[in-house]
Amino acid sequence: MKTFLLDSGGIIFAVLGIAISVIFSGLGSGKAVGMVGEAAAGVIVEEPEKFGRSLVLQLLPGTQGLYGFAIGILILFKLNISMSLAEGLYLMLCACPVGFVGWSSAISQAKVAIAGINILAKNESHSTKGIVYSVMVEMYAVLAFAISFILLNQVAF
Repeated sequence: MKTFLLDSGGIIFAVLGIAISVIFSGLGSGKAVGMVGEAAAGVIVEEPEKFGRSLVLQLLPGTQGLYGFAIGILILFKLNISMSLAEGLYLMLCACPVGFVGWSSAISQAKVAIAGINILAKNESHSTKGIVYSVMVEMYAVLAFAISFILLNQVAF
């Protein structure tokens, strides 16, 4: 077992990193986009002309999944069947910020976007404020993406 881990552990942990970045950020975004979509559908039934503005709010929490996917692809380009255990562990840890922060921020952003849908439903002229509030949550997903990206490109094995 020890030999297997030393010989193949690098690639296993690197692939686990891809899974962390893509699965967690994707799960968060999928749930979040669904939550906002449910709220938006309630508004659109009564006022279909508000579809465009509600769609913007629904799309915002989907970006975390894209960030995780991008980091997953970047890790994929670094895969090497003979990579060391240390390199594989490092790549897995590089995926953690975008995966875990992406998951959490997507859900949080959905809650804020739903509040923005409520603004849109009650006072359309102020709906841009709901978008701004939602974008503020996005900043943390962007920071997590940035640190994962920097870590991936900082150390050369």
